[in-house]
Amino acid sequence: MLRIHFEADDLARVRVLDAPDPLWETLLSVHMLQKSDGEIPFGQWRSRVRSQATPSVRLLTTLAPARGYSADFLTPTVGAKDLSTALDRLLNTSGRFLHEDVAELAADQPLPTPVKRLATGDSEVLGLLDRTVRHYFSYALQPYWNTMTAQINADRQNRFQAMLGSGVEAVLNHLHPSVRWRSPTLEVDYPVEQELHLGGRGLTLVPSFFCWKNPVTLKDANRDPVLVYPVERTPGWSDPALRKMSGTRSLVALLGKTRAIVLEAIAARPGVSTTELAVRLAISPAGASQHATVLRDAGLIVTQRRGGSALHSITGCGLSLLEAASR
Repeated sequence: MLRIHFEADDLARVRVLDAPDPLWETLLSVHMLQKSDGEIPFGQWRSRVRSQATPSVRLLTTLAPARGYSADFLTPTVGAKDLSTALDRLLNTSGRFLHEDVAELAADQPLPTPVKRLATGDSEVLGLLDRTVRHYFSYALQPYWNTMTAQINADRQNRFQAMLGSGVEAVLNHLHPSVRWRSPTLEVDYPVEQELHLGGRGLTLVPSFFCWKNPVTLKDANRDPVLVYPVERTPGWSDPALRKMSGTRSLVALLGKTRAIVLEAIAARPGVSTTELAVRLAISPAGASQHATVLRDAGLIVTQRRGGSALHSITGCGLSLLEAASR
């Protein structure tokens, strides 16, 4: 259990980031790259990135293993608007923090020589880390950054509206199913026992695209207090073809975001099966079937049975709707 203890001043100093944090997304995506769960939202992304990864990524997986401690210095502060600014802050991490973080990593795993040299602030290894993060970011995150930004902006807007209507305590209490506000303490389901006393410093809430399951924070309570939590993801977000689909505002208003994308996906591939639809959109087969049923009942698609498969195609009515929405 993680317990975050608030004082009176801390509630007035809660803020929500309005954009993805480059280094938190890097760290959490490296976690996801090493895992096998989260197949529906991250499976396609993981397969694509693994095929592009170079041996240099091992430096990142050593510093941010899938389980256990990840080096706090990888996420030195929050709120950097671009990767270069964030990396400048990382490369200026104090020698004390580098030494402490590497020692913490060494308690869990044998460390390769380059990581050991980080403990002394070795400029050559820091330069290697800088290049490695930039290269990884270029193929693992940059192609999806606009999608990630849109999802995080939408989440922040929802939090802002909730804060205006019900106050900051309501935002904290409804941040995530694993989070409970029991004034003056925020409780978070966590794999280890950890206490964080804010002491008037406030708390930065960091909506994250690659945060999976439960929120996370830094281990070192002396650094700037943050709580990183997962946001919802658009189905099919990692599919290049689907990212080009319009999901136009009028169509989304009529059908909802996911159902609009389902209709566009069926139009793009007539005769697509429910299973193929689910895989392509990164949603569950049951969810794909439910959306297809609603679209079929509305006369926007037709479904044919072939063996054990249901094959979906768009109707003239559905095509007319897409054409009208794209004007």
